[in-house]
Amino acid sequence: MARIVAAMSGGVDSSVAAALLAADADNEVIGVWMRTHPDRGEGFEHKRSCCSPDAADDARRVAQIVGIPFFILNVERQFGERVIDAFADEYLAGATPNPCQACNQYIKFDELLNRGLAAYQAQQVATGHYARVEIRDGRWRLLRAADAAKDQTYFLWVLGQEQLAATRFPLGALTKPRVRAIAADLGLPTAEKPESQEICFVPAGDYRALLAERRAYAGAPGPIVDARGEWLGTHSGYAHYTVGQRHGLGVARGTPLYVREVRPETNEVVVGARDDVAAGGFVAVDPRFVAGEPPGARFEATVRIRHRGAETPCEVTMLGSGRLAVETAAPVWAPAPGQAAVFYRGDECLGGARISRGGARPSASAA
Repeated sequence: MARIVAAMSGGVDSSVAAALLAADADNEVIGVWMRTHPDRGEGFEHKRSCCSPDAADDARRVAQIVGIPFFILNVERQFGERVIDAFADEYLAGATPNPCQACNQYIKFDELLNRGLAAYQAQQVATGHYARVEIRDGRWRLLRAADAAKDQTYFLWVLGQEQLAATRFPLGALTKPRVRAIAADLGLPTAEKPESQEICFVPAGDYRALLAERRAYAGAPGPIVDARGEWLGTHSGYAHYTVGQRHGLGVARGTPLYVREVRPETNEVVVGARDDVAAGGFVAVDPRFVAGEPPGARFEATVRIRHRGAETPCEVTMLGSGRLAVETAAPVWAPAPGQAAVFYRGDECLGGARISRGGARPSASAA
């Protein structure tokens, strides 16, 4: 019998994942809700957030219905350091962070695998992510979910062989409508619960307030310029802007303008026309590959630079020193520093890297 720690967020996906595992007599399932930050009172927590006290109550009720023990794992310190503080620091460095990937890497998997398995003497962890894991030719592979509209491999490229070997994704072969139908058939209180579209620790999407709270950053006015350095207007603080942003610039030039670069060192925000924000290549850093190594020093794949964004054929060149260069077959729009470039071959997610600042593809001599 396999003992499995099921991460339960209080949403319908993790609820059904736990229920499906518990229905198998060969499994002994333990439900765990992770407390990522304290309840800060009315107006901060959202009932739709996976981190709210209401979510914990929903997860506990589901565990009672499916007949599994339920525990709360406190990861407030780890979440604060590895996710919230990192989020703030990346904005101050002129990047656009992706906290969901950091949460998956350091909290939902590292903490569950390192602490959860030992604490509950379990062999595996399970989550409600839409993804599949298979072993082929002696190697664990991360594959897209059957429901292309819900596939979440873009957020899971940070997982390696050891993690995938101990991970279950019970929803990988299911569609979202089927998951909701299962929840309704089982009488789960989360069956019709809407999905959260917000970052759980950023109320109403106001990350400026978070920067002020965590890093005392109120923003200092500075110039908005074009690529030639011509002054176009004044911004409220460089960290309040991200590459690709159009709204809230307060400048006009007859055609829509978009942020193409954020420069913390000079407190400048550089803007341009939409085509100016597209790029035929970029450099990315801190690569991780599911297999433990890249397919080769140079390889072909498709790349996605944002969740649910279009995939583009590309050629990837490993540069050494934790860098790689990506040359795309067609320009990709607004490759934002800090965001992930994730590589695929067919249904398989190969891995990824984080787009770097000043990430134009280097020349062959520079490589």
